Amino acid sequence: MQTEQRKILYSFSYPILFIAFLWIIKLIEIKSGTSFAVYGIYPLQAKGLIGIIAMPLIHADINHLFANSVPLIVLGAGLFYFYREIALPSFFLIYILSGLWVWLFSRGIYPHIGASGLVYGLAVFHFVSGIIRRDNKLMAFSLLIVFLYGSLIWGFFPEFFPEKNISWEGHLMGAIAGFVIAIYYRKKGPQKEEYIWDEEEEGDDDENNTTIIYHLKD
Repeated sequence: MQTEQRKILYSFSYPILFIAFLWIIKLIEIKSGTSFAVYGIYPLQAKGLIGIIAMPLIHADINHLFANSVPLIVLGAGLFYFYREIALPSFFLIYILSGLWVWLFSRGIYPHIGASGLVYGLAVFHFVSGIIRRDNKLMAFSLLIVFLYGSLIWGFFPEFFPEKNISWEGHLMGAIAGFVIAIYYRKKGPQKEEYIWDEEEEGDDDENNTTIIYHLKD
């Protein structure tokens, strides 16, 4: 039990620290009366390159940040719990690739900000990884993601939210990044348990005298 508790605490530690950092940034904005939105991603503009790193750290307001904080905790903890071996590289690759692709393929003159792309990337990563690995626990978590965050699909269609400035490109690029990283790391991390049965004959005279050996394939 203690080992499992440590694993759970470890799984939550990284996303909680990351989210705490996001809230510190927002509090600095509020206290200083400034906006860090200028450090977001400006597509295909040199000044927007810093946004590849800064975009997920900056949010329009408290509601925007809160909306991303809860799924980041759930999805981030799931990443570090189930995919401990590849959690950090997967997180940073989704983080960087989603921002880079927003800079390359998005349009518009306004900055893209927020961690929504990261949320979409992690959600798609969990969903795709659970399916292709065919592990019962991972597939169950994938179904939980669909149940909790299936409505994220509407984030690809900003026309449904005309009163909001939604970066659907950030959502889309995050989702693509999550898909790509799930495929890239499909052979690493947890795999479906398979049992291989070998039969070894122990005597020449007794054909039925065999020993069954169980091999657990990682």
